Amino acid sequence: MKILKVLFSAGLGWWMAGPLGAIIGAIIGNMINVEQYSGNSLPGSSARDGFVASLLVLMAAVMKADGKVLRSELDFVKQHLLKMLGEEQTKEALGLLKEMLKKEIPLTDVCHQIRINMDYQSRIQLLHLLYALGKADGSLEGGERQVLLSISQKMGISMADHQSVLNMFFDNVASAYKVLEVDASASDEEVKKAYRKMAVRFHPDKVSHLGEEFQSAAKEKFQKVNEAYEKIKKERGMN
Repeated sequence: MKILKVLFSAGLGWWMAGPLGAIIGAIIGNMINVEQYSGNSLPGSSARDGFVASLLVLMAAVMKADGKVLRSELDFVKQHLLKMLGEEQTKEALGLLKEMLKKEIPLTDVCHQIRINMDYQSRIQLLHLLYALGKADGSLEGGERQVLLSISQKMGISMADHQSVLNMFFDNVASAYKVLEVDASASDEEVKKAYRKMAVRFHPDKVSHLGEEFQSAAKEKFQKVNEAYEKIKKERGMN
């Protein structure tokens, strides 16, 4: 399976231990012995590979949240994986994902493993992709939103950052303020300061270590910050 080259391109890493390793290992079978590894990152392990493994498992959890897997969700996953992995590896990644959908996912344990091994900005990017998946059918159902909130909390993402990412998927001024993590009663100068702060925090360069594919995906999140600022400026008549 060439998907192994995606997950193990830099050698065995933290994602092949603990609950993530158990899920992936159960699907792959005896191709690799995951039990001998501890939960610590190994020399040479790739941040990108850990991100891919985490993304696939958490995508499965979100897709299972409302009790049914929709064609729009599968199409979304395929579209985004194609950008990140290429055609051949995407086909195999989708096969791996479909097997994950059949399994119970210990969300608390998986998210804890991600939290202690993945940097904060990568976890923010992970959450943004998961919310985009949840919105793939045009709406965020109650079950999906609850699972996404739970994932966010268990990964150690602050409530302010969670609300910022969530509100990137709603097109109104009230949501724009939440994207910038500022109150609607803030002064124009405070709004400008909040924008500058978020523009730095969510800049695509913050996840450059994940590779060009994921840095490109991060540009969508960065653009949402810019769009929120422009919406507030227009509503206030700011220069």
